[in-house]
Amino acid sequence: MAPPRSATVPLARPRRGEVTAARILDAAEELFAERGYHGASLRDVADRVGLRIPSLYNHFPSKEALYAAVLARGIGPVVELLTELARAPEPERNDPLRVVEPVMKLLAERPHLPRLLLHETLSGGERLTPMLREWMAPTFARAQALVEGRGGEETVPPERAALLVLAMYHVVLGFFASAPLYRAVTGTDLLSPSMFARQIELLRQMSEALLPGPKTR
Repeated sequence: MAPPRSATVPLARPRRGEVTAARILDAAEELFAERGYHGASLRDVADRVGLRIPSLYNHFPSKEALYAAVLARGIGPVVELLTELARAPEPERNDPLRVVEPVMKLLAERPHLPRLLLHETLSGGERLTPMLREWMAPTFARAQALVEGRGGEETVPPERAALLVLAMYHVVLGFFASAPLYRAVTGTDLLSPSMFARQIELLRQMSEALLPGPKTR
């Protein structure tokens, strides 16, 4: 019997350009989270990565393209997940843990993204970029469809579903955004495995308490 492919073919290493692009995205996400879209420049990003501006342009032709790539990398998987869950069979839609845990884990992979989103949320209005609206609109729409589509005799009216989604949005993002301050004040790391698991369980309990439908536990 032939050996598994993984035993004979080494995993392909990321190309140098891909590694550099990922470093640029990481730095940009952090800077946009700290200063907002208008407060961070391409020079700031290049300096943090240790590149010259022309080298950065080889990967992202403009600040708008870089911001869009940051949003796509962070929010895109969340939109895809919510879309998949909204189309899932009813038992899966009715399980809060089926929604909460993967969303939290996706955001944990991009720890600065929640701060970026809250920064833009607080800026609001004129400073809320069209690109962010383009990414967030489907996120809220999928989440609201998921809430409205829960099973049970009682259904959630659209206006209440929208408010519930907004409340959970602030609870989830606030958890990540507050982690650095909480660690500095109390010495407790909210993103440690034990605290992270407790937060997921709390969100599950909140979802079951706020939403109609059969209980999962």
